[in-house]
Amino acid sequence: MTAVPIRRPRLLLVLAALLLALASTPPALATASAVPPAWEARGSGVPSRGAEVVAVTQVADRQVDLSVRSPALGGRTVNVRLLTPDGWDPGDRSRYWPTLWLLHGCCGDYTSWTARTDIARTDSLRDVLVVMPEAGWNGWYSDWWNDGRGGDPAWETFHTKELRLLLEHGWGASRNRVVAGLSMGGQGALLYAARHPGMFKAAAAYSGSVHPLLNEESTNRIMGFFAGQGNDPLRVWGDPVAQRDVWAAHDPFHLAKRLTPIPVYLSCGDGTTGPLDPPGTTSALEADFNRQNQALASELERKGAKHVTTNFYGPGTHGWPYWQRELHSSLPMLLRALRACRVTSDRAATPWHARFPRCRRSPTLRVDSLLRLGIARTRPRPLSDLRSPDRL
Repeated sequence: MTAVPIRRPRLLLVLAALLLALASTPPALATASAVPPAWEARGSGVPSRGAEVVAVTQVADRQVDLSVRSPALGGRTVNVRLLTPDGWDPGDRSRYWPTLWLLHGCCGDYTSWTARTDIARTDSLRDVLVVMPEAGWNGWYSDWWNDGRGGDPAWETFHTKELRLLLEHGWGASRNRVVAGLSMGGQGALLYAARHPGMFKAAAAYSGSVHPLLNEESTNRIMGFFAGQGNDPLRVWGDPVAQRDVWAAHDPFHLAKRLTPIPVYLSCGDGTTGPLDPPGTTSALEADFNRQNQALASELERKGAKHVTTNFYGPGTHGWPYWQRELHSSLPMLLRALRACRVTSDRAATPWHARFPRCRRSPTLRVDSLLRLGIARTRPRPLSDLRSPDRL
């Protein structure tokens, strides 16, 4: 896989070299060596002191990875995967796409959703820009407390400010957004929707950690995850007693009132062996999260929420087969919130313009367009190389 660096110095010289290389290389084998100035301006999106795209890599059909250098993350570079809609062209400043943010769980990364589910083959997402950002192996979609000092890592700031602006200013994302996530990412989806009113029009959480202050078991369990990879668990939100206000500010149950204006989807198994599990499999983690989700659903009802959908499906553990199924179950709600174009049931027999009567047709982004814009044409990695199991 070839990443394309964004270089600013000697712009004219780089452009000349690029044009010469493209002219002398067969299109099927051409690899761009720099990003043209139009894309360079688009990649920055915000002033140079803010986050910036430093490399772009096409990893598969409709899948593009952005490498983003983030001040909120101490200047580190992290990746964001985009599953692009048909006709997506970041050079077309007249068209912006409804956006679905998909958040990964603990112990996963930005590749998890494309590696472990069928989203790249899901027809109803071919008119939506799907954003799958890196959130750290154990980042918890939070600006870490760090003994009251704050600072790196500030995942919430990276996602809701830096990345949002980059996507809107240069990569075809509209302000029409919904968010969904699994486990740690389910908590993140609800946190972002609650803590940033108006940013997302709907939110879905699959087996989410949605009430870590439910009881001592729930608090101790998440503290155990905070301690992963040798981390000091108090860095994330502080002590659950001494910094209870910080914990409550990151507990969707305590933010339930802020979630009442939007559609919310909650799903979870009960931790016993389910239809998609190997025989004898159980999950104490899923059982805990089931109790948390039941509590949140009751609190949302008590707060007057009118648009809550729950699927507490009983037997089932903490695993990808359930999360893929629940994503599909929640997509109608999420797409209604976006008012995105919907696919008819008879896709093969229905012409494109009839299937999507409300969409303006736009040509597919061709390989030569990618080369012109500075995306390297590369071979996708095997799915086995992309897999990174999510345990939370």
